[in-house]
Amino acid sequence: MTAETSQTLDRGLKVLKLLADTDHGLTVTELSTKLGVNRTVVYRLLATLEQHALVRRDIGGRARVGLGVLRLGRQVHPLVREAALPALRSLAEDLGATAHLTLVDGAEALAVAVVEPTWTDYHVAYRAGFRHPLDRGAAGRAILAARRGEVDNPGYALTHGELEAGASGAAAPLLGVSGLEGSVGVVMLADSVPVRVGPRVMEAAKEVADALR
Repeated sequence: MTAETSQTLDRGLKVLKLLADTDHGLTVTELSTKLGVNRTVVYRLLATLEQHALVRRDIGGRARVGLGVLRLGRQVHPLVREAALPALRSLAEDLGATAHLTLVDGAEALAVAVVEPTWTDYHVAYRAGFRHPLDRGAAGRAILAARRGEVDNPGYALTHGELEAGASGAAAPLLGVSGLEGSVGVVMLADSVPVRVGPRVMEAAKEVADALR
C-alpha cells in the first residue's frame, strides 16, 4: 500500500475477488482469515458492498457476488472489443477469413468482436452477438480445452461444419487474462483448415491477451 491508495477500498476489492473465485460463497470467518483482518472489519466491508448490490448474503450467512456486478460487467465487452480489434484486423487480412473474439457467457460462447477481410470475393458472415453452445464450434472447444488444461498440444481447436455447413473454424484460447475466459479464432469456407492457420490464430490470441493484461 502507498500513501495514495485506500486501504478500505483495497480490502473491499479483495473481498469481491475472493467471492468471484468461489461458487459456494464465503463466510465472514473465512473472509476474515483470507484477508488477515478481524471479523468486524469484514462485516463493515460486506455491509458497504451490499448497499451497492455488489455482494449478497444467503440465509446461511455466506457472502456471494451480487447482481450489481452485472451492471458493471455490461461495460466490459466494449473495452475488450476495442483492445482486440487491431489483432483481429491483422488476422482477418492475413488469412482472408472472418476473425472473431469469443467470450464465455454462462453456458454459451458469445462473439463480442468480429472483423471480416476486405480483399476476399467471399467469406463467412459472422456477426457480433452470435451465440452457440461451448461444446460446438472451434471457439467454444478452445475455451473448454483451456479449462481442462489441454492447450499445450497443439494449442488450438479445429472444427468443420459444426455451426455452419461448409465452414471450417480454428480458434485458440486467451491465456493469462485474469477473470476472462475466451478465444480468438477464424471461420472460413473450406473443407479443411490450412496448416498455417492454427499457429497464426495462436499468435493472434496471444496479442489479444497481451492487450488485455
